[in-house]
Amino acid sequence: MAKTYVAVDIGASSGRLMLSHLENGKLKLEEMHRFKNGFSKKQGFDCWDIDHILKEIFIGLEKIKSAGYDKVNLGIDTWAVDYVLVGKDGERIKDPISYRDERTKDSIKKLTTDVSKEYIYQKTGIQFLDFNTLYQLFEEDENLLAKTDMILMIPDYIAYVLTGVAVTEVTNASTTQMLSLREGLFDDNLLEKINVKREQFPKLVDPGTDLGSLDNKWYLKYDLPEVNVTTVATHDTASAVVGTPGLGQRWAYLSSGTWSLIGAELNVPENGKLAFKYNYTNEWGAYGTYRFLKNIMGLWIIQNVKEELGNKYSFSQLAELAEKESPFQQFIDVNDERFQNPPNMITEIQDYCRDTSQKIPETPGELAMAIYSNLSLYYANELEILGNILGYKIETLNIVGGGSNVRIMNQLTADIAGVDIYAGPSEATAIGNIIVQMISQGEILNVYLARRIVADSFSVNKCSPQGISLNDKLNEYQKFLKKNTMSTI
Repeated sequence: MAKTYVAVDIGASSGRLMLSHLENGKLKLEEMHRFKNGFSKKQGFDCWDIDHILKEIFIGLEKIKSAGYDKVNLGIDTWAVDYVLVGKDGERIKDPISYRDERTKDSIKKLTTDVSKEYIYQKTGIQFLDFNTLYQLFEEDENLLAKTDMILMIPDYIAYVLTGVAVTEVTNASTTQMLSLREGLFDDNLLEKINVKREQFPKLVDPGTDLGSLDNKWYLKYDLPEVNVTTVATHDTASAVVGTPGLGQRWAYLSSGTWSLIGAELNVPENGKLAFKYNYTNEWGAYGTYRFLKNIMGLWIIQNVKEELGNKYSFSQLAELAEKESPFQQFIDVNDERFQNPPNMITEIQDYCRDTSQKIPETPGELAMAIYSNLSLYYANELEILGNILGYKIETLNIVGGGSNVRIMNQLTADIAGVDIYAGPSEATAIGNIIVQMISQGEILNVYLARRIVADSFSVNKCSPQGISLNDKLNEYQKFLKKNTMSTI
């Protein structure tokens, strides 16, 4: 009987448990449990409800057991940069604060008065985002840090609660902007600036590390299958890249979800002057690779708009409404920090257009098209920059995640950038999570064979440029960004 795998895949707005196995050389994937996730104010900070997440994982595992699965292997991936402080008693000191909290709004400026951006980038190769762990810990309560025995990234904390084994998985740890790109260890000079010691981080491990079985206490509380836990590429983008088919020549990827992450998979990091200028990052990937990429605000914008419209429209309905509207009625810097966590996204979009003397989108269709067409413009702009940094033209773009289903956005991107696009699979993150588990268990030899299996197992739609040159539109957008950009992301 084929081995059974569970991907615990948790994003900023939802989490799910996905069941998988190999059948006739193809990967089968089934959603067993889905739950909502989010942050809320607690003692003045935007905090994650980590106990809610843990409870939902156990509920999902109980569902898997009741469906007849008595033995599974499990891997966990989540978003990056956020962390949990654990005391000497092994208990959580406080709820983890969300990266969207405003406490780090000015932290880059404050920290880099003492240590230069150039030094930090040369050391770490990581882009400057005001919510990176480096700046979160810089703003952390020093009294709490003094009581802290372990600092655990979110997926590592979840694994610790499940198994009692504490590790620091490298794909997520690299996003902290505290790992030395050359030494592969936390940089003591940077840690000193934020009153943190290297010993407070458990040992660094690679994806595919076995953590063992669930702690016996959980079997006394829940009706669970026999579970073995493996560290996967615990940063969800790292898992998504593993799960990308890698089709076409000189391919780049776009992991399109709450965030859009656009970049290339490299074997050697790139932290030269151009990469620094354009704020590109060298996050560590699975199997000795680097995720050379740029963060873009992504579908977070349309997710907020959908909610503010009372959830009257599904995402597919909003895309259909967008298709009835003309694109490029306004230019928007989707990475402007004003869109990071506004009180009302619709109002923020409209105010932005008003402030820049442009047509104001009013209807749901106009709002959706404004978002999708400007995301397409931003993607095309970044593909050009990416090619300039790497020294070759990107020829194909593999889009995975939820955004791979937005046909109008993908076609516009193909037309503007002049590249072939392979859209899918939408579940690349869960797939990448599963692939690392399967490789660690010896079911798949390596990631190259895994990507062939992914391409054969899931629907991938190709979009080619339609022959309508939109290069002039991209040039106009680039001029607009130079004049109006205020983003720090």
